[in-house]
Amino acid sequence: MMAYRDLVRSWHEGVLAADNKDWDAALKAFSGIEDPPSRIYFNIGCVHLITGDLEQALQAFDQTVTKDNSLAVGFFQRGFVRLQLEMYEEALCDYRMAFTHLRNNPFIDYKQLGLRHILNAWEVLYSTAAAQCRLRQWQEARVTLEKAVVWRPEGRTAILDLALEQVQEHLFLEAMQVPLGEFFRPRKKEVEELDSKDFLGKPKVISSIIPNDEYIGFEPLRPQKQGFYEPSADALRDHESGYYRVLSHYYPEDSEKLAVKANSLVFVLTRGADGWATAIHDGQKLHIPTSLLEPAPASKMDKWKISNGIPLPPAKVPPSRLHVKQKPESPEGENASANDDGSQMDFKIPLAQKEALSGTDRPVVLRVHCDCTIAVRAGEVPSLPDLRAMLREKFSQQAEQGKLSYRHSDSKELVAVLGEEDLGKMWQQLADSRLTLWCEGSDSHSGRPVLYRMLAQHGYLAQGPGDLEFSKGDILDILSEVNEDWLEGHCNGKTGIFPKCFATQSGCGATFL
Repeated sequence: MMAYRDLVRSWHEGVLAADNKDWDAALKAFSGIEDPPSRIYFNIGCVHLITGDLEQALQAFDQTVTKDNSLAVGFFQRGFVRLQLEMYEEALCDYRMAFTHLRNNPFIDYKQLGLRHILNAWEVLYSTAAAQCRLRQWQEARVTLEKAVVWRPEGRTAILDLALEQVQEHLFLEAMQVPLGEFFRPRKKEVEELDSKDFLGKPKVISSIIPNDEYIGFEPLRPQKQGFYEPSADALRDHESGYYRVLSHYYPEDSEKLAVKANSLVFVLTRGADGWATAIHDGQKLHIPTSLLEPAPASKMDKWKISNGIPLPPAKVPPSRLHVKQKPESPEGENASANDDGSQMDFKIPLAQKEALSGTDRPVVLRVHCDCTIAVRAGEVPSLPDLRAMLREKFSQQAEQGKLSYRHSDSKELVAVLGEEDLGKMWQQLADSRLTLWCEGSDSHSGRPVLYRMLAQHGYLAQGPGDLEFSKGDILDILSEVNEDWLEGHCNGKTGIFPKCFATQSGCGATFL
């Protein structure tokens, strides 16, 4: 019988290897455990699932539910694998078993068992409907999805509404699974107890007659230089403090509030031999695996980001979507706005207003951004000449009826040009004989100007009453910039805030009907 201490050690080594994407080493560590418990078999199945070995994954999840026949997430994962292997009847049975083992609870949080995942009842029902669709049981799938709506949190039923439409049109659904890269992990305290600890610590100089004496550690006596103490290389061997970049998401077991997002900067105080480092993030101390860190010189702006406390966007994106690192840069002044995807035209205007141009005889370069939306019917995609003709007609209408505005030098907001007086003020904003003008539709949102527009790259479900919910492909009117990560916008008749990383700046969009 394998000692529990050795089990935890192999378990921890397998998780560290999986975090480093060394799948062979992870399988070797997990498989080396004698008589593995259900959680180890679950990890083995997840690794095989990542590497694409569905047959081995199925065998591992078979052992998972055999070792623990009430582990709902085990049946849930096995159902997903069977669905990929076109074992539709067996997959449907697994999803029903997973829902049964939820015991009428809306969700089960597996964090206490070491898995950073919450299995929701509506997700199990959604996957059940996906299996029923594969069996052509369209009516049963619709009933299952209607049942899932009851279990879905209020105000977050957009994904289920879309699924009901797909089933109505006899389209297949993609089943859900535990996000790739999530494994059952041993308890942090058990990992810390694997190696012996030095409870006495290292000696440190408290008072010395030598100025700047920073000697730490035990070593033979050496001649000291008057006025300065030079420690040996061995005395500095543990000095690994500095800025490090986090390679992937990390969620400490003892506090969800200290979650560290991928690509964040932390300041490492110490690095232990047990594979854990003590670091400072967002003004708080935490422990983080050293395998998730890489040295990174921190600029002044990066140091500011570490302690400013600005919340990052809600992390949880749809399971089928990879982690998105493309964060669109918010426009800062005229230079950023001039580089967007909108249609723009440069005009050279002779100097005719002496009041605004104060004695110079250089021509003025007026850059005009035209932002519009055209509708193209599905199945009737126009040729390139037809598309250009549609754009020419749209831009002509925009020039005659659109709302003209410019950005004031002392403010980032757009100022509307409504008459000759506003036109005179506009010419006063000339800088190096250049001026940028926006030509937009005349629509407004409660009298507030539209700063610019963005295209939703991913659907966003509202996380609170003040959030703006939208779908992939929607055009978002930006009303204000809350901070570097959040924007206030308008879409589909609603106004609210949303994470900037869910959309990119867009100029002229085409909508398919």
